Amino acid sequence: MSTAEALKAKFPEDELVFSEFRDNHRVAVPATKLMPILSMLKSDCGFDMLAELTAVDYLEYEGATDRFGVVYVLLNNTSGERLILKTFVNDPSPSLPSVYSLWKSADWLEREVYDMFGITFVGHPDLRRILMPDEFTAFPLRKDYPLKGRGERHNFPIVTRADS
Repeated sequence: MSTAEALKAKFPEDELVFSEFRDNHRVAVPATKLMPILSMLKSDCGFDMLAELTAVDYLEYEGATDRFGVVYVLLNNTSGERLILKTFVNDPSPSLPSVYSLWKSADWLEREVYDMFGITFVGHPDLRRILMPDEFTAFPLRKDYPLKGRGERHNFPIVTRADS
C-alpha cells in the first residue's frame, strides 16, 4: 500500500491535498491533524527521519489564504521514499505542536523556524532563539520585516576579535 493510500484510509474525512513533483510526494494537511498524521507516518509508514523543517511566509502572495506554511520533509531510510508535508498557520500567534517527541532532529529545526518566523512549537523542550540574540524582538524572515532592518544592529555592541 502506498503512503497516499495509507493516509487516505486512516484519514478519509480530512481534506488532505496530494500532489507529486518528480520523485517527491507532497501532501497538505490541516494543522489540527498534524500530530496524528505525522505519528502515523512514522509508526505505520516507516518515515524514520525528519530531514528538514522550514517555513514560508505567504504575505501578499497572490491567492494565498494563510500567512505561513510550515514544511516537513520526511525520509524513509529503508525504502528511500521522501514525503513533503505542509501545513498552515496564521497570525496573530502562529503555533503548532512540536514534533520533537517523534524526531529529535526537530530540536534545532523548530528553534530556527521560531527564531526566523516567530512560529511557536508547543511542547518543545527548549524553544529559544538559536540564530539571533535573545534581546532581538523581531523575526527577520517575515516578509513584513524591512530589508534594511529596523535599526536593531545599532542597539548591539560591536564585538571585535580582540574582545572575544
